[in-house]
Amino acid sequence: MEKRRALISVSDKTGVVEFASKLADLGFEIISTGGTEKALKKAGLKPVNISDITGFPECLDGRVKTLHPAVHAGLLARRDIPEHMETLEKLGIGKIDVVAVNLYPFKATVEKPGVTLEEAIENIDIGGPTMIRSAAKNYPGVLVVVDPADYDEVIERIRNDTADNDFRFMLSYKVFRHTSVYDTMIANYMQKKLGIEFPDQITFAYEKKQDMRYGENPHQKGAWYSEIFAKDVAGTLSSARQLQGKELSYNNVNDCGGALDLLKEFPKKPAVVAVKHANPCGVALGKTIAEAYRKAYACDPVSIFGGIVACNREVDAETASEMVKIFLEIIIAPKFSEEAKQILSAKKNLRLLELDDIAKPYAEGTRDMKKVAGGLLVQDKDTSLYSDEVKTVTEAQPTKAQLAQMEFAYKVVKHTKSNAIVLAKNFMAIGIGAGQTNRIWAAQQAIDHAKKAGNRPRGAVLASDAFFPFDDCVAAAAKAGIKAIVQPGGSIRDEDSIKLCNEKGVSMIFVGQRHFKH
Repeated sequence: MEKRRALISVSDKTGVVEFASKLADLGFEIISTGGTEKALKKAGLKPVNISDITGFPECLDGRVKTLHPAVHAGLLARRDIPEHMETLEKLGIGKIDVVAVNLYPFKATVEKPGVTLEEAIENIDIGGPTMIRSAAKNYPGVLVVVDPADYDEVIERIRNDTADNDFRFMLSYKVFRHTSVYDTMIANYMQKKLGIEFPDQITFAYEKKQDMRYGENPHQKGAWYSEIFAKDVAGTLSSARQLQGKELSYNNVNDCGGALDLLKEFPKKPAVVAVKHANPCGVALGKTIAEAYRKAYACDPVSIFGGIVACNREVDAETASEMVKIFLEIIIAPKFSEEAKQILSAKKNLRLLELDDIAKPYAEGTRDMKKVAGGLLVQDKDTSLYSDEVKTVTEAQPTKAQLAQMEFAYKVVKHTKSNAIVLAKNFMAIGIGAGQTNRIWAAQQAIDHAKKAGNRPRGAVLASDAFFPFDDCVAAAAKAGIKAIVQPGGSIRDEDSIKLCNEKGVSMIFVGQRHFKH
């Protein structure tokens, strides 16, 4: 009986010595290369060098060692086709029955600070992907392993003769998934080097972080995937540590993402953002995080119930004592004091998430993506606020204090579903109108919410995410006692709104940049 052979050449050597030892015990001849061969010999095994199989020395600094018919014919020959077996025998080539290969560490290389293009290119694996693709194509005859987590099952199935076609096909699938992610990382690295924003074909690589109990609704399945590279997840929910509470749901993740987007608008002062169903329902700045939380809560004490709260400073005992009074789903913060953790532990299902660099801007080149049936929408992340052409368009000039409140309100409205209106006073969103099909409804909703929460609109500022098509929003704002408005401008009927502002003594600035959010 022909001796069974296994080719083992891995960059990640986790478990490889034990795997090779068990294969040897099962009667396999081990073929190996480079660092893997050294590791196996050091452990007392006697692997055959790949050059003894090919009859050709490694060359070009190891760039060429497995790209040889003696390897690939042994992998690709169909065991069920007699002509293929006869050809192998005629050429003196032995079959290779098991392949364990994982690839040069391209990801780890390009994540190193200061890595050069030459270093990155040298860590693009050629022989490895070629071998595992050959083996995976011929999966009925070759067991191919790219994940060390599969070593034990492969051994057991060989030992028990249960390596059936379904199992082999699963291993084959893992190869093509593995190489597609690998090639995507390389292509995307090169794309960034070339400064190409939107290529003709686009691919992304993500790794599963968590299976969800369900998706947006209980009848939908869902999972959460995170970016591959560490720099892309820094300061995002994917790098948060969960301290307590139930696992996150699909909707939790979506809402937390929105909360973090808005929180990052306020890196300098203590800030709290409360989100419900992907819309802010409370946003405020304060001298302390406790003050910011109390103000955010007062924005809408009804909607914050069951919501998500994000803080850009450590949650201390004072803040935790306020938070524990109501039902919250999640609290995100850079840190929780020991006293705060003790207080919040009374709420067993409350998720506490610690997130380093919570105020850090997202990585350069971060994209927004929306999946639509049959396609994908991709755009730059909305990271700016005003255009370069900010101007006062009314007779009444906004005060310095009003301008500061306008900027705060415009940051909030930027992250509120369109059509959106936000009222602000004392660095607190006192009224939020979100997701309306016309702008006047959003304005009326914001004013009504402010009044119902006991926050008087008089003297507040109003921010709109897009221009006013009519002067009705100005009329509603003036009636409520609002004294300053910030909006993009650009409507063919801007003059109507300007005229009414002048009549009512309301100041208004145009910032030249809208922020639709759908």
